[in-house]
Amino acid sequence: MMEKELIRLYEAVKKAADAATTSTAGEVEENRCLDAFKLLKKFPVNYQILASTQVGKHLRVLTKHPKKKIRAFAVDLLDIWKAKITKEISKSKEEKVYQKVSEAENTKRNRTSSSQNGKTKAEKTDRNIETSTSENIKEKDCNVVTGEKTVSVANMAKDEKKQVSGILNEAPSSLAAPSKKETMIKTNDERRDKIREILHEAFSRVSGEADEAIKDQVKTCDPVRVSVAVESVLFQNWGHFNGAQKIKYRSLMFNLKDPKNPDFRRRVLLGEYSPERLVDMKTAEMASDKRKKENETIKRKALFDCERGQKPKATTDQFKCGKCGKRESIFHQMQTRSADEPMTTYVTCVSCNHHWKFC
Repeated sequence: MMEKELIRLYEAVKKAADAATTSTAGEVEENRCLDAFKLLKKFPVNYQILASTQVGKHLRVLTKHPKKKIRAFAVDLLDIWKAKITKEISKSKEEKVYQKVSEAENTKRNRTSSSQNGKTKAEKTDRNIETSTSENIKEKDCNVVTGEKTVSVANMAKDEKKQVSGILNEAPSSLAAPSKKETMIKTNDERRDKIREILHEAFSRVSGEADEAIKDQVKTCDPVRVSVAVESVLFQNWGHFNGAQKIKYRSLMFNLKDPKNPDFRRRVLLGEYSPERLVDMKTAEMASDKRKKENETIKRKALFDCERGQKPKATTDQFKCGKCGKRESIFHQMQTRSADEPMTTYVTCVSCNHHWKFC
């Protein structure tokens, strides 16, 4: 029923849009098309309805309509539907993951409860034997036996409480550190799954690197969920891990895994940097707080030297200029490659302004 209603609304939009281009009363038909668009926008769609009707696919034609307002409405509606479907799919995948975890936990609890029930039945049988035996003894002896049984029952209750508390204490630890195979959402693409594993490994380090002030906040974040969200956004914007996009993937993953850059992966895990922001983020923005301060100091020093408008003074005589042969130069160093590679040294001769670099 809902599929038919959606198709009817789309056909009304398409008919009015076609009439707006061919009819002499273009404005009237355009307004009629926009009104039909508003009704279509309010319609509650989901993945199943759009997949069965293919309305979203047919609606793309209107994004190239000659009327500007119709084009804008079509693009806006497609963006809204895309966001809804993406959210619905990600939510269903997360529910499946947590369902598996809860099923594993319930199985473990059922096994524990069944073992406890077996112990309780055996203890009841022993009590019945003791009771039948004590009926043939004197009243005084019965009181003694009853007192002993009372003590044994109290001890048994304490033991059961200890067992239950032990089980409850073990359950969160098993949920806090599940194995990767049970929690990581697979895509059936080896390269994408590998990227998700690398991101998960990087985000898992944050709990051990965080300060005491934010450890509770870090514990509430799920590295698996963040890894899946980041990889999905990167794949939507960059595509597969090949060609020119490989450099972007490598640069981002290197900065997330860099042992000297814990600030960057912590901000991503805590949500200070959204996955969408990582797509257009420059390398300088990914640097750690310490590296950013060093870069800012270098920029200020260079700006100060330029504003003075005078010849800079040599800071070292260790480098000989290949152009003029003098040993009057200034230099600075930057980490332009991976962390296990040496820093790159940039040298400028103050006599002839010749520049060169080496590693």
